[in-house]
Amino acid sequence: MDLREIKEIRRQLGLTQAQLAEQAQVSQSLIAKIESGKLDPAYTNATKIFDALRRLSTRTEQTACAVMHSAIVSISPQATVKEAIEKLRKHGFSQLPVIDAHKVVGMISESSILAALLDGKKGKVEEVMSAAPPTVDADSPLSSFSPLLQHFQLVLVSRTGKPIGIITKSDLLGALYRR
Repeated sequence: MDLREIKEIRRQLGLTQAQLAEQAQVSQSLIAKIESGKLDPAYTNATKIFDALRRLSTRTEQTACAVMHSAIVSISPQATVKEAIEKLRKHGFSQLPVIDAHKVVGMISESSILAALLDGKKGKVEEVMSAAPPTVDADSPLSSFSPLLQHFQLVLVSRTGKPIGIITKSDLLGALYRR
């Protein structure tokens, strides 16, 4: 860790400067001065702060299993695009994983359906689906899968290779807001 990271990590953990100071057994003003770049702390104080941040982050970090929705609504690659549209509308989703024999083979979204329809394609889901979304293990910490949701619409959660849940950006926002 770097001194410049203290403020960011503290905020990710949902801590005030006073709470971090209490956990690290240093003063709140020391934390404020370090975060503002006005003070380079003594080695012992820096060690206390970093140890407290490590201890707090491992204790409070949620896992994929804690954040996911266990009910996976999916669609078969052999389903029609019309069936996919109906399922998306019925559940109020904007994307669905495409699952064939308990294996994730792709994803279909409003965007991919719209592009297909504009190209005159109205066939099967397998003809218009995009690549499968990333899959993470159920015990993966939030910090390991949250960056994926900056690039993908959803992340699937698996245990022993079988999909057991799904995490969307909305789920991640909810998990971070509750901390």
